[in-house]
Amino acid sequence: MKPAFAVWLTGLPASGKTTLAHELRRKLSAHGIQSVIIDSDEMRKILTPAPTFSREERDWFYGAIAQLAKWLADGGVNVLIAATANRRAYRDAARKQIERFAEVYVRCSIDECRRRDPKGLYAKAAAGKINYVPGAGSDFEEPLNAELIVDSDRIATDEAADAVLKKLDEMGFLTQ
Repeated sequence: MKPAFAVWLTGLPASGKTTLAHELRRKLSAHGIQSVIIDSDEMRKILTPAPTFSREERDWFYGAIAQLAKWLADGGVNVLIAATANRRAYRDAARKQIERFAEVYVRCSIDECRRRDPKGLYAKAAAGKINYVPGAGSDFEEPLNAELIVDSDRIATDEAADAVLKKLDEMGFLTQ
């Protein structure tokens, strides 16, 4: 039996990573493929309830997410990771640890991310209240070798999920 897979959905805050993860999970389930979602917003509440978003904290946090995803995948659980992971090194480290890994860049214009902004992060950054938002005060390193890029401000979530499913199938991840 092959180990399970992990898909890291990366992109700017409010680009649609979590929305896509939930739609992808729903579609996988409809095909009889179970998965779990590791959402960075939810994990942060547990692992760093008073986050500083310092470089050291982010290094530790994304390392912990990658390790959790590896353990789950090694244990036969398919994993969908919805996390900005603003540095390539975070995603590359996960790629090295997880045998069946795919990176999906949920690309979205900064203007659309600001418009969506459910947590008000971009508004706080613009007001000078915070300086750690990737794309607005903090760097976001776009993937260089993502298995797939979906433009979430140009296609519907269900179409993006279909594109991810197609890519996972092409990679042999959807067959045992």
